[in-house]
Amino acid sequence: MARSNKRSLGFDCKHQIYSRCPICCIIPPHVLEKVAVNGNPEQRQWAFHTLNVSAQLRGRRDVVGGITFEAQPGVKRRTVYDAKNGEQLPGTLVRSEGDPASSDVMVNEAYDSAGATYDLYYDVFERNSVDDKGLRLDSTVHFGKKYDNAFWNGSQMVYGDGDGELFQRFTKSIDVIGHELTHGVTQYEAALVYFGESGALNESMSDVFGIMVKQRVNNETVDKSSWVIGEGLFAPNVKGVGIRSMKAPGTAYDDPVLGKDPQPANYKDLYRGMQDNAGVHINSGIPNNAFYLAAMEIGGYAWEKAGKIWYISLRDRLRSKANFKRAAQITIQVAGELYGNNGKEQKAVQNAWQKVGVL
Repeated sequence: MARSNKRSLGFDCKHQIYSRCPICCIIPPHVLEKVAVNGNPEQRQWAFHTLNVSAQLRGRRDVVGGITFEAQPGVKRRTVYDAKNGEQLPGTLVRSEGDPASSDVMVNEAYDSAGATYDLYYDVFERNSVDDKGLRLDSTVHFGKKYDNAFWNGSQMVYGDGDGELFQRFTKSIDVIGHELTHGVTQYEAALVYFGESGALNESMSDVFGIMVKQRVNNETVDKSSWVIGEGLFAPNVKGVGIRSMKAPGTAYDDPVLGKDPQPANYKDLYRGMQDNAGVHINSGIPNNAFYLAAMEIGGYAWEKAGKIWYISLRDRLRSKANFKRAAQITIQVAGELYGNNGKEQKAVQNAWQKVGVL
């Protein structure tokens, strides 16, 4: 079947080499494509610009990423750069580890949220930064002009300012920053192929750890969390609470310009088309909901037990081509090893995967 013009022109926020996602964007391509069709002339222009910049970034992967730094165990190291609305990375250094707060709210949000993500991994899961070897956490703010996205490029985080009418600044939601940095963790661990079910697991892992970063900073137990990814990203006039709901996939937004949230909550409704790298953002709602259900049944803080089960599964057991059923089997097995076979935790994980139709 021939690809549509948009796909053939590269209007997809993901790299076409599906084995990795060096440019991993928080806003899925199908959302931007809706804006390009439904928006007013200026909104359509912003959407096409964002899609085109993402395609160009894939083409210059060698100069965008690939920055390496000497490992320094157990020391938090953050640097924030300012692209000054240009598209050259990393930009001008504006804040380093230990520097006083900036007058620029995006600089401080990028710095603080990177620190919160580091703290979750280090304090809870004993992981030393994204690569477990002390990788410096680099961020660039003010990327592009009204750029409607944020992404991990394989080496660092990059944030657009948003257009102000549909999307606000992309440092505003801490879970978005945790999400994108977790793409780096997955890159160094399971390396889940960015296509189909394994790609949806890749996206889901980022949502799982992104939401836990937010919950930990807010000191929220599972029953107090909104379980919404990207809360606060939308401008006030947009009809939606965020870009995804782990509690109720498919309900995050329903807007005349952005369209309706397409995520299924159950495997029987799995998206089987080729859009979005065969549904990596769309179908992530299924494993997202499984984590939510397991965490709710276990209770307490998500990172204490459910998060530990998912982290060990990602770090030690999942392989690059894992599908949903394999992820279910692994998380159930890990739950039993950690907390006892037929224990409350293992039953919660098994029940969750059954409720979403994977088992």
